[in-house]
Amino acid sequence: MGRLTAIVLGSAGGGGFPQWNCRCPVCQLAWAGDTRVKARAQASLAVSGDGEQWILLNATPDLRAQLLATPSLQPRADLRSSPIAAVILTGAEVDQVAGLLTLRERQAFTVLATDDTLAALEANPIFGVLAADAVRRRTVALGVRFPLPGGLEAELFAVPGKVALYLEGEAPALAAETGANVGVEIVCGARRLAYVPGAAAVPPALRERMAGADVILFDATLFTDDEMIATCTGEKTGRRMGHMPLDGPDGTLAALAGLGGRRILTHINNTNPILIEGSPQRRKVEAAGFEVAHDGMEIVL
Repeated sequence: MGRLTAIVLGSAGGGGFPQWNCRCPVCQLAWAGDTRVKARAQASLAVSGDGEQWILLNATPDLRAQLLATPSLQPRADLRSSPIAAVILTGAEVDQVAGLLTLRERQAFTVLATDDTLAALEANPIFGVLAADAVRRRTVALGVRFPLPGGLEAELFAVPGKVALYLEGEAPALAAETGANVGVEIVCGARRLAYVPGAAAVPPALRERMAGADVILFDATLFTDDEMIATCTGEKTGRRMGHMPLDGPDGTLAALAGLGGRRILTHINNTNPILIEGSPQRRKVEAAGFEVAHDGMEIVL
């Protein structure tokens, strides 16, 4: 049995950090070159069980830059080749699927996702640039473990959340447990990694699933629910966007308290002060036993 290797390709929320058009207090530090903050691409993870075949968890608009920064994902042998064997999608948000367009040069790989997510791709003709005779789209049912290239297994599970922003109606369900927003459990022998880049809540079943994971990478979009309102960068709360806040009695720090294994925060919005090393908010999450993901972070199980 091989070992599970995971590489954080990106750890920021949609728009990355610093966001290209933002001068919120945290982004201002980045633009000024403050060494307490590090630039981050949009959230994605690469996993492998043999170091040869890699699976991407989401394909962000930053994918080309992420590939250039990650030697393990670069072509090695034939004239045209790639170690990317599959892409698992946790939803159909732009920052989860737009990177598929980067992979349009007739390279064979498989897209794995729920019916909900694949229907969103099918409804948008631009994804037709992924040649059907090269790129297979495979529907995955929730709660059913399936094999992956390189000796890994995976399972998709429902996570409270909502449909992609561009698919919202007038009154979207904000914490529904459907195939529109899922987490991924990667299994390598007895070792387990859970990837949950978006979560509106942590019900008992989700906490129980994560309790058995050796590593959890979990949604850390906002530190406080009203963060974007308070920084004048948006009009929605985190929960309205489908993301629970880190802080507070019903936040992520409280919801995941007491779980074993490594707890790593990812999908961090550009306004979130945990991006600042040494900030009170960063010290609070670290004191609670959480790590803050950074691009290029490598996890080996």
